[in-house]
Amino acid sequence: MRYNLSEINELIRNRRTIFPEQFSERKVHREQIEVMLNNAQWAPTHGNTQPWRFHVFMEDGLTSLSQFLGSTYLKLTPENQQNDAKLGKLIRRPLLSSAVIAVSMIRQAEEKIMEIEEIEAVACAIQNMHLTCTAYGIGGFWSTPKIIYTQEMNEFLNLDAKDKCLGLFYVGYPSIEWPTNAHRKPIEYNTKWITQ
Repeated sequence: MRYNLSEINELIRNRRTIFPEQFSERKVHREQIEVMLNNAQWAPTHGNTQPWRFHVFMEDGLTSLSQFLGSTYLKLTPENQQNDAKLGKLIRRPLLSSAVIAVSMIRQAEEKIMEIEEIEAVACAIQNMHLTCTAYGIGGFWSTPKIIYTQEMNEFLNLDAKDKCLGLFYVGYPSIEWPTNAHRKPIEYNTKWITQ
């Protein structure tokens, strides 16, 4: 066996969502984020289009992101539908994080590869980021508020109209014990074996 399968199994099965409210003040270093992003780029990609793009918000950039998310939510959400708790999370969470990575899909100009396959490639890249966080003992949270799918978000990230932001990935060291109380159904619930 080329790799220690038990360690790989443990890494995959110990990956958890750690919310920014559960982050400590300990800072994640830029070099660690660079490792995460380098690992992200090794996700499978049909036609080797490598459609992922990363905007990393750190330090004062976190304040800029917080302000954008808050003002855009208020701009796009009808007043009678605005929710103070949602608004508070959008504004507060970047400020609780060491970094927030906006992960986007850049649409191939000739559109040779189906869009869904490009989205799937970016989702795999995000999983690689999250597994790298887990290996470091760093908390990660992949967030997909409706705002990220808007023209305003594309303009904020300088993306073209056919591109899509697919998530905000919040990063920080946890202030809590690493959660262990997760479960998945046995594979018998969701697997069919076809032998003929």
